[in-house]
Amino acid sequence: MSAVTREAVEACLRRFTDPHLDQDPVSAGCLREVEIQGGQVNVRLQLGYAAGLFKNGWAQMLQMALESLDGVDSARVQVDCLIESHQGQAQVPALAGVKNVIAVASGKGGVGKSTTAANLALALAREGARVGILDADIYGPSQGIMFGIAEGTRPQVREQKWFVPLEAHGVQVMSMAFLTDDNTPMVWRGPMVSGALLQLITQTAWNDLDYLVVDMPPGTGDIQLTLAQKVPVAGSVIVTTPQDLALLDAKKGVEMFRKVHIPVLGVVENMAVHICSNCGHAEHLFGEGGGEKLAAQYGVELLASLPLSMAIRMQADDGKPTTIADPESQIAMIYQDLARKVGARIAQAGQPAMPSIEISDD
Repeated sequence: MSAVTREAVEACLRRFTDPHLDQDPVSAGCLREVEIQGGQVNVRLQLGYAAGLFKNGWAQMLQMALESLDGVDSARVQVDCLIESHQGQAQVPALAGVKNVIAVASGKGGVGKSTTAANLALALAREGARVGILDADIYGPSQGIMFGIAEGTRPQVREQKWFVPLEAHGVQVMSMAFLTDDNTPMVWRGPMVSGALLQLITQTAWNDLDYLVVDMPPGTGDIQLTLAQKVPVAGSVIVTTPQDLALLDAKKGVEMFRKVHIPVLGVVENMAVHICSNCGHAEHLFGEGGGEKLAAQYGVELLASLPLSMAIRMQADDGKPTTIADPESQIAMIYQDLARKVGARIAQAGQPAMPSIEISDD
């Protein structure tokens, strides 16, 4: 029986691809330790994204593979998660108490952006991350309803300077809806809205967050530009439906984030297919394959494709989005996979190098 070598252990690990990083753990830089004592092999991996529901199964799969190697009597694989700070824009100062800011955006309203943002935040929390969500849709805030926070609830104020975010389902929540009357419209011009957004972000006492999910208003206006210039966004997620009109606006969203040097992590396609609850017939009411075409056109990933489901709408309206209301459902599993992929893409993207300075004769 031949002695086990580190090379043999690494070769074995390279045969398996992490479905969220799209790389084997060695190539992805996740391997931290290999200890070989006779026929006993101990391996430690470190993932750069929250993967609480995935890591044990991943460790077990790799352990079984290592134990099939010649010369290995037993193996132990430990998988840890360490979430580090990342930001897209190189010259924007970090946000106190927040490691990574994720902007969830759409080119137009009505595509399920806020529902996606809520479920993404809750799914990240289920994976073991510390998560907050900021409702940056000043004109039409909805996260308070989705998180089941009673109308009229107000955040505490600390030292006459800081808003203390409310907490629901293990997620820190802040919204303009907590500071105003739900029935009073925000009849504000652009500069006032941008100022309110900055105040909400910088004067909220976020408590040691791994991820802050920002539910953006639809479009490519003042709030988006303010966020890009003043907040260290690690990456953006574009939400769309397969409909041609929605895709046209989503393209503008992708282009906007690229112009302000914020990585586009990928596209989420909502309402991709409707399955009849009576007969099971599948019908693409808003078109087919639109999200995939958009992702391919811009060289980004289709992170998730979700059905047009009454359950998603009802659960969000009831203050318990799908990820919490029915955590073992197929739809909830799609959101969990989305959360892990978003975290993995942030870990892979990191902060870009400083832009080069070009001098012309003009």
